Amino acid sequence: MEKREMVYEGKAKKVFVTDQEGIYWLEYKDDATAFNGEKKGTIGDKGIVNNRLSALFFQALAKAGIPSHFVELLNDREMIVRKLEMIPLEVVVRNIAAGSLAKRLGVDEGFQLARPVVELYYKDDSLGDPFVNESHALAMGWAEVAELQEIQEMGLSINEVLQKILDQAGIILVDFKLEFGKNEGKVLLGDEISPDTCRFWDKETQNKLDKDRFRRDLGQVEEAYEEVYRRVSSVLKA
Repeated sequence: MEKREMVYEGKAKKVFVTDQEGIYWLEYKDDATAFNGEKKGTIGDKGIVNNRLSALFFQALAKAGIPSHFVELLNDREMIVRKLEMIPLEVVVRNIAAGSLAKRLGVDEGFQLARPVVELYYKDDSLGDPFVNESHALAMGWAEVAELQEIQEMGLSINEVLQKILDQAGIILVDFKLEFGKNEGKVLLGDEISPDTCRFWDKETQNKLDKDRFRRDLGQVEEAYEEVYRRVSSVLKA
């Protein structure tokens, strides 16, 4: 397979077309942003961790019957994926109140929810990825009724699979963001699953092992990312 011209560069990845129709080549970057790009920096080897960790999670989800755009891990920073027509919604699944949810509901961060909460956000950086509901999504034509139901059900299924893996790794899955797209009419999970897109807390200490360490200037960001990969890989490669 041949890597050709770059067609898109986002905050965390570069996307290249290949000599194969419908197949993209992703390169993960070390760049870090927060607060819709207002805070910028670099996290050493973040691209390596996120690439390899996402591949592990995508493979585990495939075994559980949850399809994604993932095709093949190439090396430390690159993977091959299927081209998706992205649904412009972020699906956020929350198990514990943290971040914006804790502020919105007026509860302490760490409040245990009685059941997982699924939220939708319109993916638009210029608007700050606003919180929306199903009615907005349907009225704006962002997704069909069946697609909305499918991505939310997939989000809950993914939550169950990830929680089991992470529990074995001594990690609490607080919340996480997912993105979905369509390939030949079929809805697939896209983007990545990493400390950039999830809140991970150590099960014993509740120490944060994710991008909040960068957002909140907590230090030891690289070490936290590497610790998550070390623990998850030890579970999934056992």
